[in-house]
Parts: sequence; structure tokens; C-alpha cells
Amino acid sequence: MLTSSSRAPKTEHLIEVALDRLAVRELRSGRDPKLTGEGLTIVDIGTGSGCIAIALAKELPAAKIYATDISPAALKVAQRNATQLGHSNRITFLESNLLVAFAPSPNQSPVTNHQSLAFDLIISNPPYIGRKESTILPIEVRDHEPVHALHGGEEGYELYGLLVPEAARHLKPSGLLVLELGHDSLPAVRPLLETPEWKNLLVTNDLAAIPRVLSAERR
Repeated sequence: MLTSSSRAPKTEHLIEVALDRLAVRELRSGRDPKLTGEGLTIVDIGTGSGCIAIALAKELPAAKIYATDISPAALKVAQRNATQLGHSNRITFLESNLLVAFAPSPNQSPVTNHQSLAFDLIISNPPYIGRKESTILPIEVRDHEPVHALHGGEEGYELYGLLVPEAARHLKPSGLLVLELGHDSLPAVRPLLETPEWKNLLVTNDLAAIPRVLSAERR
């Protein structure tokens, strides 16, 4: 079950990595790296306040952007934020656990227009705090953030194990997966992308030299 809260300073690194990697991919293909987003289909998983999807809508005005969350309340907040910032017509918000909304339904024909999509970029700032850490969280975080926005399982990295295989099924060839990491989750998450489905794995540190963003390309 996936939702996410807004963690703005660290999330800036996430967006920068995504934009940089998209530009490099264009360069490698002999295209202009100055992206407008034309032809790109993007999804922000666990959008929370919508900050990632909104930032990408601003930076890539021609891209088709989806944003999902399991929480209807979070989606209302995200939609309100997108409206206030003038990007509501650029983002499709969907209630979904991970990428379930984009899986073809055997009981529905024809599929809705967002099902069976393949993405150029899947980006996520998932919950990554372990439940065992809940007692040491600051009171203002523990008492005011929704539980699903904080905890990614007992250890904190369990959701990555669900998201990475789903992402592999929903990315185009050479599509990008960009993930924000918890402060100590790299050793558990990196092996998930050291498989034949992925290439060009990159770890990006934050300003405190902590591994903060993990990204890879669908082979």
C-alpha cells in the first residue's frame, strides 16, 4: 500500500536525477537533450502532496503525466495543489496501489485509456521508514503524518521489493526508474536492480553524502 508525504529538500535530488537521465538518454540517441517532454509518458508512484508530478509538469510541459496514490485523501490534496499551481490539466491522478491501475484487467474490455500503458519514466518517493523506527521519530512527524505515508514495512525497504518488479513490466525499453532512498536502504534496494532486466545503475548522494537516489534503465 503506497502513499508518500512531501519531503521537499531530498525530493529535489530525485527530480534533478530524473531530468538529467532523460537528457542523457536523448543525447545517447542523437536527439536534442533540451527536453520539453514531447512524446514522454511519466508516472509518479505514491504522489502524496503531488510535488514530484507538479514539478515534472512544470519542467516537461509537453509530457503526459500520471500520479498515483493509494490514499483518496492524499489525491485530493495533490489535485488541489496542482490546481493552485496551474497544472491540474496536465496531470492524471489515479487511486492505485503501486502500478495496479495500469495493469490490463481480464474482466474489462476494452481497457480504460490508462491501462496497458508503457512509461518512459517511473519515479517514486516511497515510504521508507521502518515500523521499528516509529518510536524514535520526531513527535510532529509521528503524530501528524499518515501511517502509510511513513512506513515501508517492518524494516522500511519492503515496498521497493514490490515496486521494482512492477516497474520492469511497465517501462518501455530504455525507460527509467528513479527512486528516492531512505538513509540506510541502499544495501537492500540496490540488489533489486542488479538483475538482467536493468542496466546503467546509478547511485546519487545528497548534500550530506548519503546515498539518496537510485536510478536505472530498463534493458
